[in-house]
Amino acid sequence: MIIGIDGNEANIKEKVGVHQYAFELLWTLYRYGINNKKASLLQDIKNSDHKFIIYLKNHVSMDLPPQNSFWEYRIIPGSKVWVLAKLMPALLKEKNIDVFFTPTHYLPLFAKKPMVCTIHDLGYLKFSEQFKKYDFWQLKYWSAISIIVSKYIICPSDSTRSDIVRRYPFAAKKVRVVQHGYDKSKFNQNISQNLVRQVTEKYRIKKNYLLFLSTLKPSKNVEGLIDAFVKIKNVSNHQLVIAGKKGWLYDKIFLRAKDLKVENDIIFTDYVSEKEKRGLLKGATAYVLPSFWEGFGMDVLDALACGTPVVVSKAGSLPEVAGDAGIYIDPYNIDSLAQGMEKVLKMSEDERSEIIKKGLNQAQKFSWEKSARETLKVLEEANKQQI
Repeated sequence: MIIGIDGNEANIKEKVGVHQYAFELLWTLYRYGINNKKASLLQDIKNSDHKFIIYLKNHVSMDLPPQNSFWEYRIIPGSKVWVLAKLMPALLKEKNIDVFFTPTHYLPLFAKKPMVCTIHDLGYLKFSEQFKKYDFWQLKYWSAISIIVSKYIICPSDSTRSDIVRRYPFAAKKVRVVQHGYDKSKFNQNISQNLVRQVTEKYRIKKNYLLFLSTLKPSKNVEGLIDAFVKIKNVSNHQLVIAGKKGWLYDKIFLRAKDLKVENDIIFTDYVSEKEKRGLLKGATAYVLPSFWEGFGMDVLDALACGTPVVVSKAGSLPEVAGDAGIYIDPYNIDSLAQGMEKVLKMSEDERSEIIKKGLNQAQKFSWEKSARETLKVLEEANKQQI
């Protein structure tokens, strides 16, 4: 089976959220292909591997998998409305691919072969005020079109699946839940204290700290986090580290810290590399994610795998990800958020050990290998529908 994939989300330098999902999925599919090749040679059986054609609008980033007999890149230069103006005409001419997949909400309007997309969440429909107008309208209408034209829809959680079915009942039979994973070779309990020290020194973190790590945008409720931190600041003897690249409508976050006169107690790092992320997560007293909604929450998994307790919203998919290892808060209640952080700060050694153990057990339920296998099953199913 020849699978076409829109690889643009993975082909950028600073990867977060959807970019990281696309990147990890591509690499895991690539390794899957390598392993199948080896198995075919060792067992002397007919090679039945998949072939992948990755469509990009820019040159191939050095960190993407290299080309080989089953992995090909096709560069179609373009910028604005690339999917419609460049990719769609190319797919209409393409005779070889059997199925097309995009790890985003944005499918071409037409294609000769079945298409599959990933819908990460529908939070924009409930919180339209948290988006720029152009982004909101694009998400609303293009996502709806993708849901209509797709053969199957992949989503990362039961929460997102329920939202899709509630909003688009006709799509109920074609939604498939495929959860994200985490990189066990990078996020684990063996992260060195030397790395933790390097990262804390780089960002001038002088005390124990609570960590927020995600894109700075309204849905993440960072302003609420700052308000809650103020409530516990005088009794916690902790700093608050807010790590993540600037998304949109983030100016109020910095204004809130300034207005509350806690700039000296809060450290804004901006975007952090994958290596730095590991050090920050391992060194944190707790990871805090007070989002109003999440389609999944990959950094929650990373934190659990590092042995770091998580304080997260009881909203969206987060209870699915954190399970019984999460300390849950109401993102609309500042006192609830403050109490959640205070709870983890006041834990005894035995209580902390227990919550860490639960977190490690919870993280083991997820992997990119499982995600890739289940994604392939969906693509294979879509291909069979046309035969």
